[in-house]
Amino acid sequence: MSLLTILHHPDPRLRQKAQPVTVFDAALQTLIDDMFETMYDAPGVGLAATQVGLALRLAVMDCSEDKDKPQPMVIINPEILDPDDRVEMEEGCLSVPGIADKVQRYNRLTLRAFDRNGQPFELAAEGLLAQAIQHEIDHLDGKLYIDYLSALKRERITKKLAKARRA
Repeated sequence: MSLLTILHHPDPRLRQKAQPVTVFDAALQTLIDDMFETMYDAPGVGLAATQVGLALRLAVMDCSEDKDKPQPMVIINPEILDPDDRVEMEEGCLSVPGIADKVQRYNRLTLRAFDRNGQPFELAAEGLLAQAIQHEIDHLDGKLYIDYLSALKRERITKKLAKARRA
């Protein structure tokens, strides 16, 4: 396994719309393992393939409360069904490091996706897991959580990140 480079805003590759995964082979398994290693090392609770420069509809997550008992999850070609109950949640992102803000997300939803072996599944999600699913699917659609903020806040964040890169 190896660590992958996480892209940071405003890298234009973060705005690419990811393409469906059609081949579930050894290369995909290696990519998934590398993404988990990268996510845990960052550390984060989710990582989309677009964040490492690959326009594939693939994300990895681990929303476990106890880091000694990981609950890794792979979602491939995910879809959100039956979203319900919008709430304001604090959100951050590995591609927008060191910055968090409040955004509106569904508190409950049903996820339809494929697992790492190409098996379809559905999952009812709530709270942090529902938030992480929406956040990662946004990445796969070329969106960042900061897109839900005002233009002024986005501009301030972009300037702050540019200043941090120069330092």
